Amino acid sequence: MKKMISVVPADLPIAKMHAYLLGAVGPRPIAFASTLDADGRPNLSPFSFFNVFSSNPPILIFSPSRRVRDNTIKHTLENARQTMEVVINIVNFDMVQQMSLASTEYPKGENEFKKAGLTMVKSDLVKPFRVAESPVQFECKVTKIEALGTQGGAGNLIFSEVVKVHISSAVLDDDGNIDQFKIDQVARMGGNWYSRANIGLFEVPKPLTSLGIGIDAIPEPIRLSKILTGNDLGILGNVEKIPTQNEVADFMASHIGARSVLSGGDERNIHLKAQEYLQKNDLSSAWKLLLANLYFPNHP
Repeated sequence: MKKMISVVPADLPIAKMHAYLLGAVGPRPIAFASTLDADGRPNLSPFSFFNVFSSNPPILIFSPSRRVRDNTIKHTLENARQTMEVVINIVNFDMVQQMSLASTEYPKGENEFKKAGLTMVKSDLVKPFRVAESPVQFECKVTKIEALGTQGGAGNLIFSEVVKVHISSAVLDDDGNIDQFKIDQVARMGGNWYSRANIGLFEVPKPLTSLGIGIDAIPEPIRLSKILTGNDLGILGNVEKIPTQNEVADFMASHIGARSVLSGGDERNIHLKAQEYLQKNDLSSAWKLLLANLYFPNHP
């Protein structure tokens, strides 16, 4: 028999037990939860303690845990208690980077739709907004919130009764059912790891512990690119600051390949090259190339 380690949860630091749970229990679906606070300000945050628990009535349950570091509660839980409404949006691969960026703990009242570059769509039966990019959106009334503890790491089950469903026709098969290949869902694993239903494991680095600038802070010519995808913009938005003009100039001086692309003056090729850098996890070079096209329009 293989050697095992055996532990009692009470003997472990909470963070260690949390890591064991998330590393072992997966893949976990993601509830991308949209709420409003008491003043009507939007909030959007993902939760992987989530699943469907009943079809009649249709009930989804997700659990925002109390923060381990300081035992505070998350804005989503606070909003759900105040308004008793939520929209649960399903996450597919095309929006996974933007979803990850939205998990950044921005200050209360900050609009994560805007920071993550996602589109707010008015709901029909509840007040929180839907995520237009999500392939399936569930408008829900919160029927009960059950706290599982009072200390850091304790979950809070939010019972959400579905009152209306919105499904993109792009993910339906010929019989009107959801095609499991077309929906292209992603799920959380342990650490930075995700699972993609169509392929398998892939990695998404966690958002910065400091605040990323957000997609809304990306210069408009880059943000409105016809080449860069939502995922690309999500990666670009997860930087603490934009490179300076001097840093961009130094990059141009030392990167012959980048200068060659810039000298052509074709924005499409410049954005394709930046996308290539992103695919190689070279975020710094992607930013500097894109900014060179803005800072130095007459490329040397």
